[in-house]
Amino acid sequence: IGTFDGVHLGHRQIIENLKEEAGKANGESVIITFHPHPRKVVSSVITGVRLINTLPERIELLEKAGIDHLVIVPFTDFFANQTAEAYIHDFLVGKFKPHSIIIGYDHRFGKERAGDYKMMEEKATVYNYKLKEIPEHVLNAIKVSSTNIRNAILHSNIDEANNFLGYDFFFEGEVFHGDKIGRSIGYPTANLKSTDEEKIVLGDGIYAVYADVEGKNYKGMMSIGFRPTVNGRTRVTEVNLFDFNQDIYGKTIRVYVKKYLRSEVKFN
Repeated sequence: IGTFDGVHLGHRQIIENLKEEAGKANGESVIITFHPHPRKVVSSVITGVRLINTLPERIELLEKAGIDHLVIVPFTDFFANQTAEAYIHDFLVGKFKPHSIIIGYDHRFGKERAGDYKMMEEKATVYNYKLKEIPEHVLNAIKVSSTNIRNAILHSNIDEANNFLGYDFFFEGEVFHGDKIGRSIGYPTANLKSTDEEKIVLGDGIYAVYADVEGKNYKGMMSIGFRPTVNGRTRVTEVNLFDFNQDIYGKTIRVYVKKYLRSEVKFN
């Protein structure tokens, strides 16, 4: 049970543990996650929650990790305000009838976060499930990894982000009409508009990338920033694809970020 943002190496350690437990019990693995992010519903501070993965990306990554079932719970005020007892009785036991539950030692749930690991432990004999704790040092490592990944992405440190993720950071963008300056000097670029406003955005700079366009993979370079050479006023993301000459306006492409090359430079 959790948000699993990033589905990074730390998360995958827990996922492997879950699959192992499911195998021992001759059962099936289930991950329960929430949408929108719980902080958007319960937090008194209205800030934009920037996530490493969009929901479709998280679904794709968890599927690749070999989970049998992924349950996406609509996180609403009603769900957040059910009592801790109702969360266990109606939601966990009523809907899933679990053989085993693996949760963090600090897992809190129910109205005013009144439910905790101790309560889950007390109810284990009542509802006949096994409870397995994810210890503090493992959870702390996961939290540190998630924070490090977000900071690395924001500060253009893509090597560090990819190392923690265990895969290349990627995002999707819809191609829209730009100023067409690149085209006039022989380097046409695809201007990209993010398809999800909650997705974290890379720091400014020039990157080496691969792009997936309609199922085909192309090498390319990407610029994020204000384009000082043309006195740009707005922040743009544009990708120049090598050996590519197609009209892709209005199409969505996926960009895998391989390496940060340099900061933006103003040329004559």
